[in-house]
Amino acid sequence: SLAQLQRLEELDLGNNELYNLPETIGALFNLKDLWLDGNQLAEIPQEVGNLKNLLCLDVSENKLECLPEEISGLTSLTDLLVSQNLLQVLPDGIGKYKRLSILKVDQNKLIQLTDSIGDCESLTELVLTENQLQSLPKSIGKLKKLNNLNADRNKLTSLPKEIGGCCSLNVFSVRDNRLSRIPSEISQATELHVLDVAGNRLTYLPLSLTTLKLKALWLSDNQSQPLLTFQTDTDLETGEKILTCVLLPQMPSEPGCQDNLPRCGALESLVNEVSDETWNERAVNRVSAIRFLEDEKDEEDNEMRTLLRRATPHPGELKNMKKTVENLRNDMNAAKGLDSNKNEVNNAIDRVTTSV
Repeated sequence: SLAQLQRLEELDLGNNELYNLPETIGALFNLKDLWLDGNQLAEIPQEVGNLKNLLCLDVSENKLECLPEEISGLTSLTDLLVSQNLLQVLPDGIGKYKRLSILKVDQNKLIQLTDSIGDCESLTELVLTENQLQSLPKSIGKLKKLNNLNADRNKLTSLPKEIGGCCSLNVFSVRDNRLSRIPSEISQATELHVLDVAGNRLTYLPLSLTTLKLKALWLSDNQSQPLLTFQTDTDLETGEKILTCVLLPQMPSEPGCQDNLPRCGALESLVNEVSDETWNERAVNRVSAIRFLEDEKDEEDNEMRTLLRRATPHPGELKNMKKTVENLRNDMNAAKGLDSNKNEVNNAIDRVTTSV
């Protein structure tokens, strides 16, 4: 009998125990908002594609493994929320959503993103967090109105150079992936203000980033300041001009490193009176240092020499090292204080003996 509600515009069935929907739901032609989130739905009836006036469809927090191709019939859709399901792919028909503004597919099992995503010309927010994506399609560069792109916690190994085509992009976050480089074309996204590349495998940043008016640039999970002073350098393998700083390259965090203090240049000299047993023997070779290549006799060769960079310890390790050194220094100062007090007492006894 639900099908008789021909003038119904909003239907909220969220947070129930629904395992299926009646096919007659496709008869609610005037429906504009349909909330089905927080149920036990394993599938959506293909008749949902008949809802030509639907603006918002929320099927988050269900057990959907796929969406029917007929869903492409929702040509008026502006918001599609399918977070927290079991989706591995999105139907190619999603490219027919010319009015779609918000697409949230986070916390699914996406292994690829359909090329037709580039046809969603009105898309302003795309959330792909916590999936299994290894790459993004080149067509993503066609999204000229995209403001926010979040692909945190995936398995991305590279980004397409076409990403620079997202000329309205303000926030771009790819935290906790497997990226080894950022394409220099990112600078073409001139509206970019926030770039989060923390938790990746970057060894440098493209020099073109200097042309952007970034307000925040995140490079590591524990960085105290979002903006750092960078230096220009040359990648020895490709000859490309790059940007680098003390945090790049950076070693990954190791679970066992928090309880030990690795050797690290000047820090070691502060505690050189401590026995070797205090140090983490496994980290002896993990030295963070910058040194020049050995001097050549030819002055012209000297002018061409460059810096050799070694990986900086993870910020978690640096904090632990700092804390350990401070504790050792406090202990040493306390010991010196005791010695000083003893000397004063001895001197006082001597004075008393002398006066007697």
